[in-house]
Amino acid sequence: MGGSAALLQHLGADPRWQTNLSVSLVAEYTEIVHREGRSLGYSWQDCEDFLDYVCAAGVERPIYFRWRPVLPDPDDDLVLELAVASGAAHIITHNRRHFTEAKQFGIVPLSPAEFLTKLRTLT
Repeated sequence: MGGSAALLQHLGADPRWQTNLSVSLVAEYTEIVHREGRSLGYSWQDCEDFLDYVCAAGVERPIYFRWRPVLPDPDDDLVLELAVASGAAHIITHNRRHFTEAKQFGIVPLSPAEFLTKLRTLT
């Protein structure tokens, strides 16, 4: 099982980390999950069930200050804003190089596998 799947499987179950969500991030997830899910053969309801699972396990965070533009991709800026608003130490992503500027906010981008390794060392 890959790092992303392992994190999704344990979403909300490990008190050492949490998923932070914003309205704009959930809208982005909804678009992507339905688009990609359909191409993979998942039904609309399957996609909705997955989104419900993610939302139930996540913590909604209001965004009071916009930091745009900081990153090259505007879709990534909304993730950075959420991380700053949440006081997050890490952004978990497969696109770490897109988040190098997050370090100026004290946020370290890690891949899912790197984050799982970090969790194992904290035990």
